[in-house]
Amino acid sequence: MNVKGVALAGVLAAMGGLAAAEAQAQGKLTLYCSVQEEWCQLMVNEFQKKTGIQVAMTRKSSGETYAQIKAEAANPKGDVWWGGTGDPHLQAAEEELTMPYESPLLKELHPWAAAQHGIAGGRTVGIYLGALGYGYNTETLAKKNLPAPKCWADLAKPEYKGEVQVANPNASGTAYTFIATLVQLWGEDKAFAYLKQLNGNVNQYTKSGAAPAQAAGRGETLIGIAFLHDVITPAIKGLPVAAVPPCEGTGFEIGSMSIIDGARNLENAKKWYDWALSAEAQALGAQAASYQNPSHRAAPIPAQAPKMDQIKLIDYDFKKFGSSDERKRLLARWDAEIKVLGN
Repeated sequence: MNVKGVALAGVLAAMGGLAAAEAQAQGKLTLYCSVQEEWCQLMVNEFQKKTGIQVAMTRKSSGETYAQIKAEAANPKGDVWWGGTGDPHLQAAEEELTMPYESPLLKELHPWAAAQHGIAGGRTVGIYLGALGYGYNTETLAKKNLPAPKCWADLAKPEYKGEVQVANPNASGTAYTFIATLVQLWGEDKAFAYLKQLNGNVNQYTKSGAAPAQAAGRGETLIGIAFLHDVITPAIKGLPVAAVPPCEGTGFEIGSMSIIDGARNLENAKKWYDWALSAEAQALGAQAASYQNPSHRAAPIPAQAPKMDQIKLIDYDFKKFGSSDERKRLLARWDAEIKVLGN
């Protein structure tokens, strides 16, 4: 090899070494994701493209992810918990399973998202808003000649025996929001009396909060209790499912994000956090057929998203129902009074 060749080889080797060092510096991130798989994967793909950081993602429901983070507390495996209902994020914050972080994008968020950050002492933040309700399969309803349900109370009526699906609140943040909503609407004893009556109509308690809406769309159940944006998704895909905001009023979620305390890739976790709060990242939800209301003020609200100003929303007490003691107590009561009944 001549002198020029040796020099060129040296330059290429040096460039290769720099590229390798840069890739190593970019590093990795372990993400626990609690929204739909398609949205999780799209977020991961776009973040990797933008940053070069390699993301290992696990998708589980909110309750399952909270349980995993708690089980791993002595030796944390995850870096960021992104998505899922805010109540278990608040419980994790109270138990110091997650860490405070002040993103420079906080000032660009809607007040409800920033309020979530304040309630949690900076340990979680709101990333989207979604109202609770249910969906029913219009074709099945017509075949069975049943009236269209309009209220929570309707779902416990005998004509819907075996026709309702809802998630298990121990696994699903959606189902816990359902219990907390009923308690705030009617008082605890009346809410649990209703849940006992409803149990006779439930054909399955699922792990995923979105699964009942999907099952209703496919005609596997007549009625699926879920967040309304999860009902809208199968409807937009052409399935015969109608979304219902219940007449009595309903609760809502502030989908949240938290950095896990003891994160091994803390700087990359902060990069994800800041990017996930941006209008650019939050606009990805609609591309994955997820139609929540985003928390960044400049992020577009999908045209398909439920119109929050047209839904009778309760004044949901996130501080109380996101507290560790209250959540544990209500879940224990559900286990003792509803789960034991079977369905």
